[in-house]
Amino acid sequence: MTMITSPGALGRERAWSISWADTGPFLALCALLIIGFAVNPDFLAATNLSNVITRSAFIAIIAVGATFVISSGGLDLSVGSMAAFITGITIMFMNAMAPTLQGWAIPAGMGVALIVGLLCGLLNGLIVTVGKIEPFIATLGTMGIFRALITYLTDGGTIPIDRSLREAYRPVYFGSFLGIPVPIVISVAAALVASVILYRLKYGRRCAAVGANEDVARYSGISIISTRTIAYAIQGICVAIAAICYIPRLGAATPTTGLLWELQVITSVVIGGTALRGGKGHIWGTVAGAVILELIANLMVLSNYVSEYLVSGVQGVIIIIAMLIQRFSK
Repeated sequence: MTMITSPGALGRERAWSISWADTGPFLALCALLIIGFAVNPDFLAATNLSNVITRSAFIAIIAVGATFVISSGGLDLSVGSMAAFITGITIMFMNAMAPTLQGWAIPAGMGVALIVGLLCGLLNGLIVTVGKIEPFIATLGTMGIFRALITYLTDGGTIPIDRSLREAYRPVYFGSFLGIPVPIVISVAAALVASVILYRLKYGRRCAAVGANEDVARYSGISIISTRTIAYAIQGICVAIAAICYIPRLGAATPTTGLLWELQVITSVVIGGTALRGGKGHIWGTVAGAVILELIANLMVLSNYVSEYLVSGVQGVIIIIAMLIQRFSK
């Protein structure tokens, strides 16, 4: 006898069903906090957690943008080099304005950063969509271009921010709002805006549709070119926001700025529950993934079990494990 389930029962079943992709990152985060406390009680100290989450804010902001790109079926390997390039251009612009328009140098520099980030993202998007080049190859190429440009601009050295601007710019990283470090506030704000776009607006549904099945999306009247190009533009803006927050931390741009950030960003997105094949994005899972990576690095520093020089290696292992879980899970 065939059992017929009523639509109401199906709705209740869906309401009570919890996906690992939705809860997994947060369960892993809780487990990591418990393990960290067992290894070293100072791990859960308020100061330590605040510093860790603040350091993870840069990756979290960029990873939020990467969630759009990956959920639409794309990939961006250039985010670290792009961040370095934007940082260099921003500092150079602010330094040029400092002698004459010091009061406007910082806000104008932030505006330039956003414009440059948008243009870099659009460049990646158009190469992928209009140029019809695989995202891996296209962004691998722009990764080399952006890294070469920042190395050229710094002449292999550094571009420090003007001394007259350092104190005024310092609160963007070292300041706080209602007791919360500014980078954390900005990363949460970015995640909130991204959540509205991805989950509440038509573009979010189109982004997921393109990533899930490009042919079906095309037959449904969705523009593949505009959808993916906008995703890369969002990625560029997020990289620019991260660069704006990052500048006061070191006060300079170097050829090594943002090195290997692309690995951390992709790892954050994957362990946050977004499939690399596209089709669905998890904004808050991505943010949790960025915090998890920084907590693991911090735990490695506080403990004597694994050398802190193996942080990148551990991150590589994590992304492989996360991909295996996605591959073999239903």
